[in-house]
Amino acid sequence: MSKNSTPDLPKYFQVTSDLPYDRHHYKVVYSNGNTTVVDSWESARMLWFQGPSQFMSHIEVLDVRKKQKKKGKGF
Repeated sequence: MSKNSTPDLPKYFQVTSDLPYDRHHYKVVYSNGNTTVVDSWESARMLWFQGPSQFMSHIEVLDVRKKQKKKGKGF
């Protein structure tokens, strides 16, 4: 490990930010059609592994849409 306690990376990789990275939401889909949307992969994994496997269908990855600013009316 390097001095800043991050693993040594090969020369062609760089750490550009230590901030959390998650540009997606996740929809956990159950076999009965019910869904739960969460904002982190860890939350999706937790739901998936805590639920009985026969009731789980799949997980969908959803893009997070940025809010657009409202344009003012007029000229």
